[in-house]
Amino acid sequence: MTAPRLPTASPHEARGLALGLLGVTIFALTLPMTRLAVGTPDAPQMSGLFIAMGRAALAGLLSGALLLALRAPLPQRADAWPLLLTALGVVFGFPLLTSLAMRHVSAVHASVIVGVLPLATAAVGALLHRQRPSPAFWACAVLGTGLVVTFAVLRSGSAGLALHPADLLLLGAMLCAAVGYGFGARLSQHMRAEFVICWALVISLPVTVPLAALSWPAVPMPTPAWAGFAYVSVFSMWLGFFAWYRGLAVGGTVRVSQVQLVQPFLGMLFAVPLLGEGLDAVSLGFGLAVMATVLLGRRMAVRARARTG
Repeated sequence: MTAPRLPTASPHEARGLALGLLGVTIFALTLPMTRLAVGTPDAPQMSGLFIAMGRAALAGLLSGALLLALRAPLPQRADAWPLLLTALGVVFGFPLLTSLAMRHVSAVHASVIVGVLPLATAAVGALLHRQRPSPAFWACAVLGTGLVVTFAVLRSGSAGLALHPADLLLLGAMLCAAVGYGFGARLSQHMRAEFVICWALVISLPVTVPLAALSWPAVPMPTPAWAGFAYVSVFSMWLGFFAWYRGLAVGGTVRVSQVQLVQPFLGMLFAVPLLGEGLDAVSLGFGLAVMATVLLGRRMAVRARARTG
């Protein structure tokens, strides 16, 4: 008797996974670049408030220009609430909380803590999109999350996983991102992916522009800090979402969200040349194990829930 064949990804799912991986690669540089912009407690640079609001303001201005150039239609009235929740999650919540946290923790440490984001995104996506992941899929998601948490415990040393206040900010950022990703993906089902993040940024401009102006650095900042700020403004806050939301819409939020499991280790790899942080065999080993759960999880069934009534 032959073994049953595991379900394979459809062309749409494969395209969604590819776009999701592109978005995750762009996002993986966010924490190292934010660390570059905020500095350390001993050598502070830009404030977390300026980085969060400034990047949203700059990306919002670019978004407004793009929407005008493409003559994008106005969002429908029914899209107002999902757009607001998307903005609260990915324009305000995640950028502000991570920017405040990154002055106090390394990029490697932060990347591991935010590594539980895929499970949160999958849970939000399952609720919003009426999807029913198989138990095997959830097992892969939990296994991958367990790996990044185990890694965090091992890297924390003999004292265990110390929950620094910055870790609480990062966990809050994770929840904000999961909500923003979920609602943004739902909007991408009937809106162009780039329009979703653009409108979320544009409706936020009345708040982000004044706060960015009020928190503008009082002293000149070095070039590396401005380079980090430019990256998180143009790529992390804007262009990365073009690929990410399209990937979630095409491939399914629950399945594509698991590609985020590789983001912590991509962030670590980027942190080595940018920040001089170390990367050893243990980190690489856990990275390979997490990527294996992603490859296995993409082969597990994710079905739509049956409608009732």
